[in-house]
Amino acid sequence: MVNSMTGFGRGKAASDSFSVNVEIKSVNHRFCEMNIRMPRQLLKIEDKIKKIVNRHIHRGRVEVFIGLEGEGIISRKIQVDWKLIDEYIQFIKQAQTKYGMEGSITLHDLLNRSDLIHIEENEVDNDELSELVIRAAGEAIAQLKQMRVAEGETLKMDLEAIIVQLETIVTDLQQDAPIVVQSYKERILKRVQEYVSGQIDESRILTEVAIFAEKADINEEIIRLKSHIGQFKQTLNVHEPIGRKLDFLVQEMNREANTIGSKANDANIAKKVVEMKSLLEKLKEQVQNIE
Repeated sequence: MVNSMTGFGRGKAASDSFSVNVEIKSVNHRFCEMNIRMPRQLLKIEDKIKKIVNRHIHRGRVEVFIGLEGEGIISRKIQVDWKLIDEYIQFIKQAQTKYGMEGSITLHDLLNRSDLIHIEENEVDNDELSELVIRAAGEAIAQLKQMRVAEGETLKMDLEAIIVQLETIVTDLQQDAPIVVQSYKERILKRVQEYVSGQIDESRILTEVAIFAEKADINEEIIRLKSHIGQFKQTLNVHEPIGRKLDFLVQEMNREANTIGSKANDANIAKKVVEMKSLLEKLKEQVQNIE
């Protein structure tokens, strides 16, 4: 099955205390790479989230964003260092007695000292919050997968259209191959007749043509091209990640096209090879988007 590597999904889950938003996006990548951005209190379920994503995505760069809202997400508590306050007050009284200093300590003075009194914030971690995150992540990955499948169907239609054009060119090449040898033989005979008078050494001509035919024979390349195209078409309907295999087949088809272009000494075949390489380049670009 053709699945695109690009997509986006959003999931949301809420309770009386919390609200969770999960966004997942994926783009092209040679392997499967994942990056999760979330609050620290959710680190314990990071592996669970990765497993949820990996069940549905096998290739691509995946970004996961998790946001939390709610009154109970952070707990706040006043922390007072009573011992240090006692020492602080005792020091002031001693300084007043020793140096005859005047003044008094107010509550405002104590509140302005962060080393004496401060508010401590702790992120809440509970099972309810974890369940909400997992639920929202499941919804987001489902949307992402749906988008990847839909885009994959469009890619498949485009690939099939390109393959039809390739098959037409390969068929034409197969028909042109024998004509190239015959055309070469006729050119040699004409050239010899122009420069040589009298008896023509037919065996010498046939030997020269045979050598050329062997060098210019593209039948093996055409057979392999047809095989690669057939495998490509079959792979499009396989229910597993197929991007790497398709990429390999395109490389092999390109290799055969290059060989045909270098072997066949014919302007018509050279023109068809250029057209074929242009189609293969389009095929390669599209395959890069497939999981």
